[in-house]
Amino acid sequence: MVNLWIYRETSGRLAGTDLTGCKVEALDGSIGKVDKHSDEAAASYLVVDTGPWIFGKHVLLPAGTVSLVDMDEHRIHVDLTKEQIKSAPEFDAEKHLGDPQYHSSLSGYYRGMSHRA
Repeated sequence: MVNLWIYRETSGRLAGTDLTGCKVEALDGSIGKVDKHSDEAAASYLVVDTGPWIFGKHVLLPAGTVSLVDMDEHRIHVDLTKEQIKSAPEFDAEKHLGDPQYHSSLSGYYRGMSHRA
């Protein structure tokens, strides 16, 4: 089973690279910019500021959803649609960063996506 909290070897992600400010691209368009990221072992993620797209909300994306990190273009591509991201469990940094129950809920949601089957 794929660990969603680890970057794929094929993503081009280099450990220690600052991803803050990189644009994030879903399969069907831009979703925002990286506000924060973590390279914590088996718990890596991106926090994306969606700006006006989802009314200024932030979303947490597990590192395993990243398909490509293009530092030349300062873009990160994820293999999710905008609707899949928008429909994910709501993220609140105050409550959910480091919360194992939230991580488990998010893992279940993204594992249920058809592209993961």
